Amino acid sequence: MNSIPQPLPNWIAQGDPQYQQLRTYYDGTYQTMWYYLKGHPRPCFTPTLLEEIQDFYTQIRVETTMTEAREIRFLVASSDVPGVFNLGGDLHLFRQLIARQDRAGLLSYGVACIDALHTNITHLHEELTTISLVQGDALGGGFESALSSNVLIAERSAKMGMPEILFNLFPGMGAYSLLHRKIGMAATEKLILSGRIYTAQELYEMGIVDILAEDGAGERAVYAYIKKHLQAANGYAAIRRVRDLCAPISYEELYATVEIWVDAALRLSSKDLRMMERLVSRQSARHAEMA
Repeated sequence: MNSIPQPLPNWIAQGDPQYQQLRTYYDGTYQTMWYYLKGHPRPCFTPTLLEEIQDFYTQIRVETTMTEAREIRFLVASSDVPGVFNLGGDLHLFRQLIARQDRAGLLSYGVACIDALHTNITHLHEELTTISLVQGDALGGGFESALSSNVLIAERSAKMGMPEILFNLFPGMGAYSLLHRKIGMAATEKLILSGRIYTAQELYEMGIVDILAEDGAGERAVYAYIKKHLQAANGYAAIRRVRDLCAPISYEELYATVEIWVDAALRLSSKDLRMMERLVSRQSARHAEMA
């Protein structure tokens, strides 16, 4: 699913042996950096993956400030796991921390999530455009991550949703804020409280997915957007700045939401935790099937 159809620009591989759950490529022709998520042992946001994403973002910012460094104008998030963009929070870790009533541990994980999320929301505080390409499932935190980019491109067979209400919780790492600025409060709460998994087509019609691509054509859709952007780069950049001005999402807002999420998580019952464990088992089984 992540194969690059021809003809497309040559890829320049950037050796990244320091990363275990992240793969990166730089396309010099279009000044585009791609990064592929591959959480292990499940395709979720493990602490290792979160740490590597934040390190990668730091390296991007270094690149953009160095003389004679690669110029990066577009940053694209995708996945190395067939059929899955990302399944969200590390539910196995959540269950352990909740069972121990470890508030500090839950807060630490939540802060790591919003650190990465806010960096992407603010496009790394640089003059670049962030893009998410969803090919497969993006659930919970995976959906939040996809929403945090300036542009969300999804293939038609992709599915996205916030299932947290199924175990009596809510997506606490930015979903409400990100959806609210796209579709408003009422539609945001309806989506989150439904626990439904939506098709890419449904989300496109709701105004959540920005570009709907045919299956297997996601990468082409990314490059079509980039080419269009480059033809009117000044206008696109100005619109991005206006969005940041009119619909800002502050770090303080995300942090306060995480604190509410932590307190809610610590109130989950044994029944809720059993449901969470069942979802972990489904994630593991799904990953095994795809491996």
